[in-house]
Amino acid sequence: MKFTYLLMYVLLFLFTPTTLGTTSPMQNNKPPLPQAASEALIESISAFPHFTKEEVIASMPRTIEEWRNYVHARNSEQKKKIKKMKKELNVDVELIKLNDVVVRKLTPKTITPEFKDKVYLDIHGGAFVLFGGLPSIEEGLLVAERLGIVVYSVDYRMPPTFPFPAALSDVVAVYNDLLDQAGEGNIFVGGTSAGGGLVLSLVQSLIKSETPLPNAVYAGTPWADLTKTSDSLFTNEGIDNVLVTYDGQLEAAAKLYAGKKALADPAISPLYGSFEAFPPTLLVTGTRDMFLSDTARVSREIRDSGGVAQIEIFEGLSHAEYLIFYKTPESETTYRSMKSFFLSIN
Repeated sequence: MKFTYLLMYVLLFLFTPTTLGTTSPMQNNKPPLPQAASEALIESISAFPHFTKEEVIASMPRTIEEWRNYVHARNSEQKKKIKKMKKELNVDVELIKLNDVVVRKLTPKTITPEFKDKVYLDIHGGAFVLFGGLPSIEEGLLVAERLGIVVYSVDYRMPPTFPFPAALSDVVAVYNDLLDQAGEGNIFVGGTSAGGGLVLSLVQSLIKSETPLPNAVYAGTPWADLTKTSDSLFTNEGIDNVLVTYDGQLEAAAKLYAGKKALADPAISPLYGSFEAFPPTLLVTGTRDMFLSDTARVSREIRDSGGVAQIEIFEGLSHAEYLIFYKTPESETTYRSMKSFFLSIN
């Protein structure tokens, strides 16, 4: 009973997409609030539940059935946020298929003139296991509205039913279809967290196959190394109130995604692949983000390989909180920077 209760309690909040005014069981042991962050971010973090490493590990799904229950509960919770965002944002949502892959086309009411003939391929996050279906459009809605560009959000296949290479194969298939439709030089690609990692893997795959590349890339706090190697996995453990720890659910999700592949395989962890000939890339992270080091390492690899990388680091931000807390100045700045970056490349 104790395990079941804790699992259901934690999965309501781990990677949670909404700010809830619920008192955490660790309320008195939270890390100090980031005093130099925006007031809106400080308030959001203060209301966000905090869990210890031990609590997160104890809540880890351990069977395929538990994983399916976990995914269902998390996706059901996420749908509430997406329905709320759809009411707030002036974006039309159309369910389509591209190369037999489920995709949602997101069209803003107003298109930025410079993006009139451009499209954006959005790859959602969620530790490679979460946010399929309607939840897959979370960041796509913000990109469409705030950049004024048509977005295609990929509802890629995920474990435990579909481990690697299903997700990457789906993303590549959709990109190739968009390439045929929009033409070379008219595609931007991007994603956050696991989606950011898939974006990097997509580009590396395109380079290998000598397929025309996207104009530019956005990789928000990318999960680019699925092994427990990056320094911030250790230094920000327990400080990052979204990921909390690599041990437990995060590591288990990585192994589910990798299937029979080693976590350090370049196809699984793009940081071990090549960044030669990489398109201009915008990277976003925060000082409390456990994937801060992944983001910094990707930036260094691109620049050391002769490419262009711009990295934005926000004070006090845990993993992907520019997306989770989308009404904060940090969130608005993230997508304003993305628009400026894309326009500078366009």
